Amino acid sequence: MDNRSEVREFLTSRRAKITPQQAGLPAAGQRRVKGLRREEVAMLAGVSAEYYARMERGNLAGASEAVLDALAKALQLDESERAHLMDLARTASTTRKPSRRRGPQPIRPALQQLLDAMTEAPAFIRNGRLDILATNRLGKALYWPVFQDPARPVNLARFQFLNPGADEYMTELDYQKAASAALLRTEAGQDPYNRDLSDLIGELSTRSEEFRTLWAAHDVRLHRTGLKHFRHPVVGDLTLAFEGLPVPNDPGLTLTAMSAELGSASHDGLRLLASWAATLDQSEQQNTELPSDQHSTHKP
Repeated sequence: MDNRSEVREFLTSRRAKITPQQAGLPAAGQRRVKGLRREEVAMLAGVSAEYYARMERGNLAGASEAVLDALAKALQLDESERAHLMDLARTASTTRKPSRRRGPQPIRPALQQLLDAMTEAPAFIRNGRLDILATNRLGKALYWPVFQDPARPVNLARFQFLNPGADEYMTELDYQKAASAALLRTEAGQDPYNRDLSDLIGELSTRSEEFRTLWAAHDVRLHRTGLKHFRHPVVGDLTLAFEGLPVPNDPGLTLTAMSAELGSASHDGLRLLASWAATLDQSEQQNTELPSDQHSTHKP
């Protein structure tokens, strides 16, 4: 992806989100632009209008951390947006590297053992491209509809945007789609020369108008904790709290684990899911299809 274009569109979109009132500036007179003017951002950041205009045209090369910090404060960037700005500046100040394919990152046996030891919590490991690289038994059962998509590697964003069954399985799909687009945008800032990532973004942009709209918003996100809502085809509605934990010795990988409130309907649903997962394992070992009585009217 073109760094100058990314910088220009990111800064322009952030500037458009802030009203003069939010920035503590008078709003007198008719304004031809949405949000702040360039010269207002420059004043708030303590740089010249010419220097800020150069940055917004896409040139962050050589910008100091102090200037970037001041710009982040002027644009009222949150933690994820500030990190994205720093990533864009880092790319602008380094020699362009050729795009490269990475392929699925291998999972160390110790990580799979850790997942398998988590017997009461669905858990999986993903990369920044949102490929699911490893799961425990309960995690695979929870994400069973995603694993039924024939495209490989198994990818959350591709399923959400391109699989027609996603809206039955994910009950807050609009939120999930926005989160995935923002996570992919964040990853693109961190790893701009990853051809596999670029290919996925290109595929989603070509095939999904909704993805194109979300991608054009230039939103970024840190997806560390929150709730996930499912309508599982076997056990019904589940509301699960999740924690996303970076894997320190495997940069780019995130371990996501989920749990349900004790005594809740979702907790009962997880126990039922665990029972079904055991039968699923047996079915896979016998290389047979899922028994027809395990299906419900909600088909992924």
